[in-house]
Amino acid sequence: MIEAEARTLLRGASLRVTRPRVAVLSAVHEAPHADVSTLLTLVRTRIGTVSTQAVYDVLKTLVDAGLARRIDLPNSPARYEGQSWDDHQHVVCRSCGTIADVDAAQDSPRLEAPRGHGFTVDRVEVTYWGLCPGCRTGRAHRDPESVHRSLHTEEQENF
Repeated sequence: MIEAEARTLLRGASLRVTRPRVAVLSAVHEAPHADVSTLLTLVRTRIGTVSTQAVYDVLKTLVDAGLARRIDLPNSPARYEGQSWDDHQHVVCRSCGTIADVDAAQDSPRLEAPRGHGFTVDRVEVTYWGLCPGCRTGRAHRDPESVHRSLHTEEQENF
């Protein structure tokens, strides 16, 4: 994302355009699924000195304004991505933690919110867990029996 696009998005969300906000919003789009440490490094390469707290504050502002999405996974620091306004979910590698976007299947059933609990549900998130191709290949080299299991699983998935 170029800085002009970031400025336009910030103005569209009625947010004041500042160097840290432009840099953080650009970094979130440049490195989807990045944690704060990664984003902090990218922001500092863009604008120089900026505090860690300032980046956290900007991220909260961007999430609250709907310009970024916070991804909370168990046993992992929060990750962020630019809000893409599509209906995608995520697949996460159990071994290395890689996150990838997954398009919502058009023919998948819509999840219905449970009733009778008093909540107003405004969003449902689904996270798929498994092994990425790199980790699956690495395991097969370490465990010859896993080659058979992996091939059997792939045959079932492709059926």
